[in-house]
Amino acid sequence: MDVKSEKITFTGALGELLAARLDAPPGAIRAYALFAHCFTCSKDIFAATRIASALAERGIAVLRFDFTGLGASDGDFANTNFSSNVGDLVAAADWLRQNRQAPTLLVGHSLGGAAVLAAAGRIGEAKAVATIGAPADPEHVAHNFAPARAEIEAKGEAEVTLAGRTFRIKKQFLEDIAATNLQAAIGDMRKALLVFHGPRDEIVGIDNASKIFLASKHPKSFISLDDADHLLTRHADAVYVAEVLAAWASRYLGEADAPADAPAPTTEHGQVLVEESRQGKFTNSVSAGSHVIVMDEPTSVGGLDSGMNPYDLLLAALGGCTSMTLRMYADRKKLPLDKVAVRLTHQKIHASDCAECETTEGKVDLIDRELEITGDLDAEQRQRLLEIADMCPVHRTLESENRIVTKLRT
Repeated sequence: MDVKSEKITFTGALGELLAARLDAPPGAIRAYALFAHCFTCSKDIFAATRIASALAERGIAVLRFDFTGLGASDGDFANTNFSSNVGDLVAAADWLRQNRQAPTLLVGHSLGGAAVLAAAGRIGEAKAVATIGAPADPEHVAHNFAPARAEIEAKGEAEVTLAGRTFRIKKQFLEDIAATNLQAAIGDMRKALLVFHGPRDEIVGIDNASKIFLASKHPKSFISLDDADHLLTRHADAVYVAEVLAAWASRYLGEADAPADAPAPTTEHGQVLVEESRQGKFTNSVSAGSHVIVMDEPTSVGGLDSGMNPYDLLLAALGGCTSMTLRMYADRKKLPLDKVAVRLTHQKIHASDCAECETTEGKVDLIDRELEITGDLDAEQRQRLLEIADMCPVHRTLESENRIVTKLRT
């Protein structure tokens, strides 16, 4: 499956512009997930990209982003702390809520796992949370710069080396993680929880998984990662986590179709029902009898691009009617018509540029329709089929005087 990846930016907790990537399936989107990366990592580490891809392949779109001061995001890492990371997560959820759909799944790796546990209570739509090698207490990360702790306490900041890179850590970072009570947040979370942890994790010990698991309420699950390392650098480990997570999440996020307790759309003969599907800002379900299609807008205007837009459907109606009309005529006249293809485009033009239009001011709608007719047809037969195209009922409706009556249903 070809996963669509879109670059996104949004404003983080400290007012900086954060870089993000939205990985989405090519078809209908079942739900949205938010992924938080490990301490000093980025959204583009292999574990994050593989997990996002696996979820997208199962219909779950994933937003992963770089925390303030990391990766491609703006800001100074030295001014951040655990609380600002949680704030960045909430800001990411707000962006999804306003531009796509609020996340129902939260996933966090290492300190990112602790961050999603802390943020979960502030993201009401989230139904499930998964952590990977997460510490039970954010203060656990302080051991990474233990040699510089005295200098940080004395001077207010110090340069430390983490994963081969130099970072500036301020005293406010230590004070913030010391003041965080993650156990209380886990107990009050009230979300389904899945804990991934490796018993041989040398960065965050397995006892952290036990503390998280015991502090949470059911439903909760634990998956051992055996000999996987903390960053899931081995391909097989990242793939395993991705596949298990995707399967587990499906239990709490529902199926791609409408929920079982949702009433099936009912339409009378000749009636079309269009109703919001709640899968995105503009996504609608279009029902006619037993037939259902999806209507949406492209991502450029805030949609999910999960279906044709209204004008696409309008052109499709005209094109389909044209093709059917030509087929009926050819069959009745026994013409050797093999296949019909209709290509249509729509645009607004100035009325003054349309010699055939009665309207002389403003703009008018112009639909260009191109017929591709194959078969052993002579020039006269082809010309007649071109004339018949204008006789299709939808064509006549569009070119005749129309009136639309709207009323509230009681």
